[in-house]
Amino acid sequence: MQKNLTFYFLRHGRTEWNEKGLLQGQGDSPLTVEGVKGALSAGQALKAIPFVAAYSSGLQRTIDTARHVIGERDIPLFQHQGLNEQFFGQWEGIQIDTIRYTEPFQNLVKQPEIYDRHIAEYNQGEPFSTLADRSWKAVQDIIRVHQQGNILIVSHGHTLRLLLALLGGHTWQTHRQLGVSESLINCSISVVNYQQNEDQKTFKIERKNDTSHLSIATPL
Repeated sequence: MQKNLTFYFLRHGRTEWNEKGLLQGQGDSPLTVEGVKGALSAGQALKAIPFVAAYSSGLQRTIDTARHVIGERDIPLFQHQGLNEQFFGQWEGIQIDTIRYTEPFQNLVKQPEIYDRHIAEYNQGEPFSTLADRSWKAVQDIIRVHQQGNILIVSHGHTLRLLLALLGGHTWQTHRQLGVSESLINCSISVVNYQQNEDQKTFKIERKNDTSHLSIATPL
């Protein structure tokens, strides 16, 4: 079976918790005015792309972002829980600056294996290994549904950072190494092509963390 799909991965628009410096995870807060403008700018940048479908996580900030990107176009929008943000357990809703320089938080952002090993004592959150499994499965689920065309996927910073590393051939253990991945800007666009034939399945990252469209003012 042959397939040719192009995924447009988008991090959700900026939220109130982003503005307040709170660790969000699977907690949720509304998009800010800036977040809505970013989503509209992304929609303008992608207006010529004939999407066959759009997917978001089950969290409202990605659903709202996706709807702003789609606008009036007749593009079906689905939710997949596998695209949800990483769950940070007891850390969710706290000021990031209060834990930023602690060993547990530094392991979260630099040492995934160590973070996973000690997660029960850190925050009782979601291991990177679990996030890797569910986000990879989400992409595979979407691939099974579609044969050809462009797919919009709106998700979250940690989830997309890890997922893009996996699609680029890296592992969850190595995805935080220097040069492997980068922090994704709100409403940035990353593009990945997927091709499948009888012999092989390949992902090719064509663009990552593109924010060029965000310099263009979009009125509400």
